[in-house]
Amino acid sequence: MKNIVLTIASLYGMIAIILGAFGAHAFKKFLPDEKLASFEVGVRYQMYHAIALLAIGMYFQFNTTLERSATWCLIAGTFVFSVSIYLLSFADHWGANLKFLGPITPLGGLLMVVGWGLLAWIFMKGR
Repeated sequence: MKNIVLTIASLYGMIAIILGAFGAHAFKKFLPDEKLASFEVGVRYQMYHAIALLAIGMYFQFNTTLERSATWCLIAGTFVFSVSIYLLSFADHWGANLKFLGPITPLGGLLMVVGWGLLAWIFMKGR
């Protein structure tokens, strides 16, 4: 599990850098400011969680269900949250009706909150 988490953390970080660079340069040409700002929120949260997952992957041994659950909540929550924001940011540009993703984004956020809450519980217990 440790290698999986560290690999996902690395990929999340790499993708956040790539998307951030495109957002700062190429996407500015055709995304309205409001959509670009949303896109940047997705990139920012993805990078925050890439760094957190990197630390978690180095720190945890993943011996407990609680450690695994917290980690998977952060992995899944980050994916759902950020990817849904990326897609919603481009929906108008693509002429696609992706409004169904609007309610999906908060589910990703909720998974991230649960993941952080589980981390707090782990650390309060003293591991």
